[in-house]
Amino acid sequence: MADAHRHEWAFVLAATVRVTRDLDLAEECVQDAYARALVKWPEDGVPRSPGGWLTTVARNRALDVVRRESALRRTLPLLLLDETHEEPDDDGDIPDDRLRLIFTCCHPALAVEAQVALTLRLLCGLTTVEVARAFLVAEPTMAARITRAKKKIAGAGIPYRVPPAAELPARITAVLDVVHLLFTTGHTAPVGDELLRADLLERAQDLARMLHCLLPESAEAAGLLALILLTDARRAARTDSAGRLVLLADQDRTLWDHKAIEEGAGLVRWSLRTRPPGRYPLMAAIAAVHSEAASEQETDWRELVALYDLLMRTWPSPVVALNRAVAVGFAEGPAAGLRALDLLAGEPQLASYGYLAAARADFLRRLGCRDRARAAYEEALLLTRNGAERAFLTDRLNST
Repeated sequence: MADAHRHEWAFVLAATVRVTRDLDLAEECVQDAYARALVKWPEDGVPRSPGGWLTTVARNRALDVVRRESALRRTLPLLLLDETHEEPDDDGDIPDDRLRLIFTCCHPALAVEAQVALTLRLLCGLTTVEVARAFLVAEPTMAARITRAKKKIAGAGIPYRVPPAAELPARITAVLDVVHLLFTTGHTAPVGDELLRADLLERAQDLARMLHCLLPESAEAAGLLALILLTDARRAARTDSAGRLVLLADQDRTLWDHKAIEEGAGLVRWSLRTRPPGRYPLMAAIAAVHSEAASEQETDWRELVALYDLLMRTWPSPVVALNRAVAVGFAEGPAAGLRALDLLAGEPQLASYGYLAAARADFLRRLGCRDRARAAYEEALLLTRNGAERAFLTDRLNST
């Protein structure tokens, strides 16, 4: 059941929204379907297609509700007439219901934080508690934010569809950002014992590929797909057989998915033709430099620093500045890296970001400053909730 929830939730919900056009009602019907599965599957066995079974049950439940409401509208037309209700459209050329759902969640009428929160809740199946943790806010605050977003979608009559081509440029940036966030959430899970969440990684890659098909001339869409392919190509080497984290420098590069790297590198070359290059092509180019190096020692760190400088001009961000500082530390030595990190010490957005403390700890360890390194590892541990990362940091703390 847990596997069906992780892998099928978004498919089932997106298919049910096509019937209800009401996010709350669709969620309720999908939750009913999962509740029925908890009763039926132990008795009858898991169906051959769990997703199909859940979708059928949820859609049937939704159809019952819609028909009942339709009958009420016929009986009480003056009281319950709903002029904003739309019949299901027939745009069969759209490849996936999830894409419709993500464009609905990423409507410009919603604040960006609401777009992201709603997408994580509906598309990723994250609980409100998990979404609240990702945003570092209290659960009631996040619950209220998600409820307001749903009400705004219903009240504004935001349609459940991929917008026409003329509206895409204004919507695509938020959609790409949400897919990227979905990928990063799967690449390193914010909480839990596992380093990554394969279901979210695969969902993000599917969506990025669909967006690239929808917008084949978009360098940003191509760049995002390239970034995901090149980064996720290292998945098999990121943990050992016991699930322990393996740093990039120590990974067995023969385990990398070289077919994905080849596809990603081709997309990078194409997307960098746009001048000036945008955020995702540059991020993908950084991933390509790592992917094309035969070993850690052969990584061109000076090229990486130059790419981060370009990225900072295109998309200034404290996290990009942190990654640049790390690249400086490898290009020019740990003392230079530490100086670059010190410049970020007062950055409020990094105050609770464990990677800043972890990077400081690593440079201090390499400089032989054991006491300060241990303090930095302890700080990083306080800020990290992923079990695999915590185990790695604990090992480093104990060996420093």
